[in-house]
Amino acid sequence: MKIRVEKKIGNGTLWIETGELAKQAAGSVLIGYDETVVLCAATTGPSRPGTDFFPLTCDYRERTVAAGKFPGGFNKREGRPGLKEILTARLIDRPLRPLFPKGFFNEVQIQSFVMACDKTIDPDVLAMNGSAAAVAISSLPFNGPLASVRLGYVNGEFVPFPTLEQLEESELDLIVSGNRDNIIMIEGFARELPEEKMLEALATAHNFIREIVDLQLELIVKVNPQKISFTEPAFEKLYEALKEKYYDAFWKAKRTAGKLDRNEACATLKAEAREQFFPTAKPQNTTCPTTLRDEVDDEASDLDANVETGKSWDVDLFEIAWSELEERVVRDQILSGTRPDGRGMKDIRDIECRIGVLPRVHGSAVFQRGETQALITVTLGTSRDEQRVDGLFDEYSKKFMLDYNFPSFSVGECKPIRGPGRREYGHGALAERSVKPVIPDPAEFPYTIRVVSDILESNGSSSMATVCGSTLGLMAAGVPLTNPVAGISVGLVKEPDGRWVLLTDIMGDEDHFGDMDFKIAGTQLGITGIQLDLKIAGISHEIIEATLAQSRDARINILRKMLMAIPRPAEDISVYAPRMLKTQIDPDKIGLLIGPGGKTIRGIQERTGASIDIDNDGTVSVASADEASANAAMNEVLALTGSVEIGKIYEGQVTSIKEFGAFIEILPGRDGLCHISELSDDYVDNIHSLVRVGDRFLVKVIAVDDHDRIKLSRKAAIRENEQQQI
Repeated sequence: MKIRVEKKIGNGTLWIETGELAKQAAGSVLIGYDETVVLCAATTGPSRPGTDFFPLTCDYRERTVAAGKFPGGFNKREGRPGLKEILTARLIDRPLRPLFPKGFFNEVQIQSFVMACDKTIDPDVLAMNGSAAAVAISSLPFNGPLASVRLGYVNGEFVPFPTLEQLEESELDLIVSGNRDNIIMIEGFARELPEEKMLEALATAHNFIREIVDLQLELIVKVNPQKISFTEPAFEKLYEALKEKYYDAFWKAKRTAGKLDRNEACATLKAEAREQFFPTAKPQNTTCPTTLRDEVDDEASDLDANVETGKSWDVDLFEIAWSELEERVVRDQILSGTRPDGRGMKDIRDIECRIGVLPRVHGSAVFQRGETQALITVTLGTSRDEQRVDGLFDEYSKKFMLDYNFPSFSVGECKPIRGPGRREYGHGALAERSVKPVIPDPAEFPYTIRVVSDILESNGSSSMATVCGSTLGLMAAGVPLTNPVAGISVGLVKEPDGRWVLLTDIMGDEDHFGDMDFKIAGTQLGITGIQLDLKIAGISHEIIEATLAQSRDARINILRKMLMAIPRPAEDISVYAPRMLKTQIDPDKIGLLIGPGGKTIRGIQERTGASIDIDNDGTVSVASADEASANAAMNEVLALTGSVEIGKIYEGQVTSIKEFGAFIEILPGRDGLCHISELSDDYVDNIHSLVRVGDRFLVKVIAVDDHDRIKLSRKAAIRENEQQQI
């Protein structure tokens, strides 16, 4: 039976339907905002043997048929997901994951397909809401409902579900997910928005989230799904036994200085514990049941004193119980007032900034914060290097690109070498959009810019190290940023009894065993990028407000250290970067510059070695690795397309001679007459004795009549030059 609910939000109507399509899925909905429609379906399967994590897979696809377009490429069929689809899949995953119960390891797959698009709003937030609704009406255990909204800030007003046109003008592009009480996920980018205004935006977004939650609750009540029962794995007694025996030793191991040494100390302790509790166990991830009383040696036999007689444990539960113990130790250390590496709650690890670390490249920098290190390289290019982006909406080009790489050696691991994954794409996009607001306008700096961040060491928040390093690299490359940008990550440990503490500049263990990774980037004026990921079911506005304040203090301190390395952008770009010149010509003369079959423009490029690009509005861009060749090409362009100016002196060439004067070409295709009386101050009896065809000399334009005929004077040009020399 088809069920439909709808609610007017903003300028459109949000609606959800179920019961008609994809009925064999565990849960499916059709969700739309006016005429943009997304199909979302959730399915589940049993967990795989040995699985100790939640295998959730979210996939999002934009079918170009939804917008009445053919896909690009030779095959005319959609293939692997593009960057936009990957980023949206991450947006769907991040708020959903913490709402599944702890210890639920069944495989879950959520797919979203854009079925219709009116090209006014982005379907990504619809997919986020539809995915949550599909899970909520399925039999899966889920602590929902969960709702999401995009918020813009246009002409001083917050706008829910803004159109693409409104986003072009908006000071803010903010996506927020949450339930009725708390915010669970944030992804936003702004034009240096002050913290106070960002807080107001989050509160406004939460109000709209509550409206969408009410809509989903209405759907859930009508569907009345029957949820499967779920019991957490029975590792509690094993956890208590491990805690009694190894808590103090684990505390000490976690105090070891240095990430690699600390990891080795913890791994040694884990191997000792595993051997003591399960000395004859098969290799990890087998399903061999073992009894604690039968397996432990005499030294550890007293550990099971409180264990019920005959209690059996699967060896796989050791991994879960040990992870629980590690989490408890790390959290207790933080709550005791001292972090695992000895820092205070607001302390930032040591920072080192260097620029110009690589030869030949157009710009380079290293940003090191503790054991996180980002090597930045910057490349400047021409308009031909712009990235063309196509999808549901009209094709556009990108003049600023930032790519993020995370090789396995950065964390001391040896893994298969493959292309970038979802994490790399996500971190790169976060850094790119955080830096983009300070990139100069193309009219001021016409270069296409590519930044590459290679993470060479990692122990916490490499994406924010990329933001800081990119700022240094761009300034070293001579890119005139409007303001330097820095970023920091703030963590959280929040206990069920209400205690909570914020951690500035979290490292790996604090990220893994803590409850929050809140990344905030910006300038001294305000926020440019904000991203919140949680492992718990939401945080209050009080925690968000405290986080924004704490992150601002850290950001200002980091900016001070960055500006000590390079206080302002370099005066000039690298000698190895292309030289770019721009001019504006009359659009009617574009054909003249191109020439028949492109002959004229090709000739200029071949003679000078420069490349020339022409826009439809008459903008001409000249680029060359050599400044002299760029100037030579620009001079030819100006000579060919320039307009004749009365009173200006030109160097012309005699094209024909008559008894009454000489015709001289001063611009390509533009001849003027220099009457015999204007050739010299002296009397000229025979014009052929003074000039010949092919002669070049300076002439001054003295008049242009109504028929566009040009009158020239050689003697006036000579006289003016003599006066200038005096």
